[in-house]
Amino acid sequence: MVQWRTLSLTLTLSILLAGCGDSPAEQQWQSYHQQLADDLALSNIQRTDPGNIGDFPERSDRVIDIPETRDSLLNVYALRECQITSLVAARNNQLGRVAPPSQQWLYERTLWQRLSNCWNSDVPDQLSDENRTRLDQLTKTKTEQLPAVSWNAIFDSSEWVKSFSRASQPLSNVDETTIASQLAAIDYLQQMTDHQFDLNWQQHSSTLENHLKTLQERPLTAEVLRALLLATQRLTEANAMLARQSDTTRCLSRWESPSHDRLASIAHQWLTAINRLIDAQQVGKPIAIQRYQERWLSLDNAQAPWGQFQQALSEHQALRALFPTCSDN
Repeated sequence: MVQWRTLSLTLTLSILLAGCGDSPAEQQWQSYHQQLADDLALSNIQRTDPGNIGDFPERSDRVIDIPETRDSLLNVYALRECQITSLVAARNNQLGRVAPPSQQWLYERTLWQRLSNCWNSDVPDQLSDENRTRLDQLTKTKTEQLPAVSWNAIFDSSEWVKSFSRASQPLSNVDETTIASQLAAIDYLQQMTDHQFDLNWQQHSSTLENHLKTLQERPLTAEVLRALLLATQRLTEANAMLARQSDTTRCLSRWESPSHDRLASIAHQWLTAINRLIDAQQVGKPIAIQRYQERWLSLDNAQAPWGQFQQALSEHQALRALFPTCSDN
């Protein structure tokens, strides 16, 4: 039993240690710190954990409550000329009731399209006063609810929530195809949001699901934010060392910057796309989402990861400029 406990503890410690500082992004910063320390003839820089991003808001704090629309089958059948009977029946069957948020989005938008087209046709003239009123009220209700449906379809989806997972590594080297496919997924959600009240724009279930599958493949938002936190911490540590160095006649090796240049480019593209999608929603954003967006996703808040990274990088570049650059041997 003692042997097993010792082995278990050893394995646990090994796993924990493997998660600390072994990411490719961390290794790049370690190499850069060592380069600076060698140039300045100092011991290597002491590094501390940059910490993790905040928890994404709980479901109850991010989803908008939408009252369920109830009506009898006879009343729905009375509006059969609007071609909603089979659609409503599919939504109310066993599979329809447990459909994921994305499929509920497609259903609600299709229902709104058919109701709106029907209301603007000659069908209302053929209905009884009672059924015409029912069609009018149902169309107005679905029109009012659609923005909230769109919001919930995104913010209640497992694919979206996973993008903000704290159980992630900082973003390291990623090929262009990966980033392009993730941006394309966000762009399609943006299109669905922008065109939600466009009667002529047709959504495609397979296209939506494929893009959501792409988002689920990796927690890119979390990876980007954690990479910014890591870069800010490592730059701040390097800045402190450079600021303490009184001998500015020592030269510094050239700083190969493709890594942080690429991080800045990807982070700006991604955060721009995420913020644009959130801000495009035609609803009053839940307070928890507003706070998360301002604290973690903002490109304008100086205390958000992007602003802190930009500040640390600017300071680092200014401090490096005080030292001559070593000539190549």
